[in-house]
Amino acid sequence: MVKAVVAGASGGIGQPLSLLLKASPLIDELALYDVVNTPGVAADLSHISSPATVTGFLPKDDGLKQALTGADIVVIPAGIPRKPGMTRDDLFKINAGIVKGLIEGIAQYAPKAYILVISNPVNSTVPIAAEVLKNAGVFDPKRLFGVTTLDVVRAETFVAGITGEKNPQNLNIPVIGGHSGATIVPLFSQAQPSVSIPAEKLDALVNRVQFGGDEVVKAKDGAGSATLSMAYAGFRFAEKVIKAVKGEKGIVEPSFVYLPGVAGGDAIAKATGVDFFSVPIELGANGAEKAIDVVSKANEQEKKLLEVAYKDLQGNVQKGIDFVKNPPQK
Repeated sequence: MVKAVVAGASGGIGQPLSLLLKASPLIDELALYDVVNTPGVAADLSHISSPATVTGFLPKDDGLKQALTGADIVVIPAGIPRKPGMTRDDLFKINAGIVKGLIEGIAQYAPKAYILVISNPVNSTVPIAAEVLKNAGVFDPKRLFGVTTLDVVRAETFVAGITGEKNPQNLNIPVIGGHSGATIVPLFSQAQPSVSIPAEKLDALVNRVQFGGDEVVKAKDGAGSATLSMAYAGFRFAEKVIKAVKGEKGIVEPSFVYLPGVAGGDAIAKATGVDFFSVPIELGANGAEKAIDVVSKANEQEKKLLEVAYKDLQGNVQKGIDFVKNPPQK
């Protein structure tokens, strides 16, 4: 029996993510939680002829407790998108507070669950989650993941467009670092099967993977950001975690994790100077079984990108830790 929970299930990412999870034969029970509309979303999804039973909860009547109790995997797309006139700092404070509250609930009601954080900024929200779990005495670095799969999905798609590969999923391209702008570093030199990117297209391709979200925001013309592709990416990673937990071997996907707590991660943390970092992770019955070192094999051009990423990431991670240790005054 697998119980999956979506925290933030009524939003732009939450609804399509919940739909994909409901359609998955791997899930037996799907619990949806949000501050509005969850019973309606749950009722709608419950009519779909797939095995998972669906329930929807609001904050009232201990909804968070009911949603989380017995959870095996919790996916968190909760938060708000940036609105006109809102600074990144305003956005950070709101989303950081939302994630902190949800993780406090998980620490209390589902401390053994695999936690997949989608809420932006991931570079800061995952360290927030780690601090909250540490404070509660239930932090297991192997079970906390920042979902960076959208960067991988974009890299696969954009490279396929250049090389002519009909199915982008046949490509395996490590995308490492963080999950925003210059912290996202695609390692095209380590693609499997190997790909040949024309030199004159490389810079634009890297930029497109790093700032693909801006492309969507612009195309939606003020009506939102990347929700459908993010929901797909979140589902893809959740499905891989569930398959690995059920015993499937050889599943590897990049994810933003606390490196010192994952086998093989210490050496990468020392090389990068950052404790939280996205690298290919071998998934297994206990979550993150092994961090795979692709950093040391980066080529010269990629090393330059990584230097920028390390610097940015250090600030992002510290911001998340500080948010928990020194909460902003209301």
